[in-house]
Amino acid sequence: MFEGQPQAELDALFKDNPEFRQLYHHHKELDKKVLDAELGVLPIDDTTLSRMKREKLAAKDRLSVMYQTLTH
Repeated sequence: MFEGQPQAELDALFKDNPEFRQLYHHHKELDKKVLDAELGVLPIDDTTLSRMKREKLAAKDRLSVMYQTLTH
């Protein structure tokens, strides 16, 4: 998600900002669940999958805003 960003900046955010760290891990968890559902490994209905995708996107958007705010 933060490809091309300095690893030192990301490490500092993880260390210094528990909200950022928690949201990042939540996004990663949702990403894995969505992928598993799309591969058929995780049996869920389409409504739940759509909700998870929206939640994942909202987390990504929030992380991007936090990253920009905290690093610039």
